[in-house]
Amino acid sequence: MSKTLSNKSNLQVIYEDNHIIAVNKRSGDIVQGDKTGDKPLSDVVKDYIKDKYNKPGNVYLGTVHRLDRPTTGLVLFAKTSKVLPRLNKLFLTKDISKTYWALVKKVPKKTNDTLINWLKKNPKNNKSTAYIKEIPESKKAILHYSTLKKLDNYTLLEVNLETGRHHQIRVQLSTIGSPIKGDLKYGFDRSNKDGSISLHARYIEFIHPVTNEPIKITANLPNDPIWNACL
Repeated sequence: MSKTLSNKSNLQVIYEDNHIIAVNKRSGDIVQGDKTGDKPLSDVVKDYIKDKYNKPGNVYLGTVHRLDRPTTGLVLFAKTSKVLPRLNKLFLTKDISKTYWALVKKVPKKTNDTLINWLKKNPKNNKSTAYIKEIPESKKAILHYSTLKKLDNYTLLEVNLETGRHHQIRVQLSTIGSPIKGDLKYGFDRSNKDGSISLHARYIEFIHPVTNEPIKITANLPNDPIWNACL
């Protein structure tokens, strides 16, 4: 396993072996290419691998999952075509556990709870709406949260997903009156200075699909006074 590394693009590699590489995504990075034309994180990781191992030609990298652009934290990639379908299967069968930390302004009424909604995505404004009952074209969304710490002005929640829907954590926390700090799209009153939202993919746990060893990876929090107060 590698230690946290940096290259010219400030890439933070937090785990790496022959099959898998995990990085700590910064706010503003996109995981895969989109209509903006900005260089995606997947290409940055390819450049890192090519440079580190002096690889000639194209570098293989499989994208396993994504994070929203303003979100920070752990993103996992497959380094070989052999391991990509195995990782995809772990996500499909929910044998990968992903844990998020979220800073919210309003304290939820319940310290711990399970939220169940039906989410419908509007592609025109790239926003999801939560409903309490199923409607046409909606998808069931389930998450569990617990309160980790209460700060002076914010509350730190730990969130675990049962489903992986579009903007799921953002919209579901907003529905209980606790929008994520900086998330203007889902009801927070002002943006963060750096354009981020205070949602961080903190941990990921799974059984390695090749070595069968238990793996737990932790992504350091952004260097920010409020995030620092959570530790």
